[in-house]
Amino acid sequence: MTTLSDTTLPEPAAAPTGRTRRQGLSERALARVFVAPGVLLMALVALFPVVYAVVVSFQDYTRRQYNGWAGLENYATALSSSRFWESLWFTVYFTVTSVGAEFLIGLGFALLMNMAFVGRGVTRAAILVPWVIPTVVAAQMWFFMFNVSPGFINNLFGLGDINWLGQSGTAPFAVIFADVWKTAPFVALLLLAGLQTIPDELHEAAKVDGAGVFRRFWSITLPLLRPAILVALLFRTVEALRVYDLPAVMTQGTFGTESLSMLVQQYVVQTPNPGIGSALSTLAFLIIMGVGLVFVALLGRDLVIGKEGS
Repeated sequence: MTTLSDTTLPEPAAAPTGRTRRQGLSERALARVFVAPGVLLMALVALFPVVYAVVVSFQDYTRRQYNGWAGLENYATALSSSRFWESLWFTVYFTVTSVGAEFLIGLGFALLMNMAFVGRGVTRAAILVPWVIPTVVAAQMWFFMFNVSPGFINNLFGLGDINWLGQSGTAPFAVIFADVWKTAPFVALLLLAGLQTIPDELHEAAKVDGAGVFRRFWSITLPLLRPAILVALLFRTVEALRVYDLPAVMTQGTFGTESLSMLVQQYVVQTPNPGIGSALSTLAFLIIMGVGLVFVALLGRDLVIGKEGS
């Protein structure tokens, strides 16, 4: 009869030593190996135009004929041009005013869409309609609306024959108005997503404690909405700094509405001077990247790229 003492038990498996663990890649290292080719390819695709523009910006051209090394001459020409500063001024003015108005209007739309009322679905659809219209189509539509002939805006409000797009005082306003109409719903959509992450229990508890509507908005909604606000401002600010379609279609860059992107396109595509065009595009890239880095710093590294190990 076989007893328990007669049975030979298998030896327990040896605990893995450090040498054993080093024989194979960990899951994290293996994931990095598989992801590396894609990341490398994306980096090459994204960085190649930037690096190429920087290289060309240090070279001298005459009607696309290469003349040799130019050093910082193209940058000196660009920075000493009044046209560059005028286009930069309009770009900054357009960005600050349009993004500010879009944030305020978008926040109002988001608060409205977050409320429960009859017809909320129809209201949401109506608010988001301008956002789905292509920018060029919206620009052409507002060109006809602000045009003095047939003058839909003038006829609608009884304003006479104001030439909105033909004056330096009103042309920038018309372009900014069209951009706010087009993009405020996008800001509202981002803020609405942030509002829906705020637990209702916080508002209910504050209401029990006697906090009013403004107090709850100021002390609960705004602080918890901060990440969504910064993301919305980041997207819209970077996009506004690159504005091209609206002023190109509505005013062709006249009457103080030439943006930095329009100026770069003028030198790179229309005017055969790739050296100055590349210097302008490099300056525009540095400005936009600087603004983007400021927002990333405000957002926080963990919020943008995720926490290590998550």
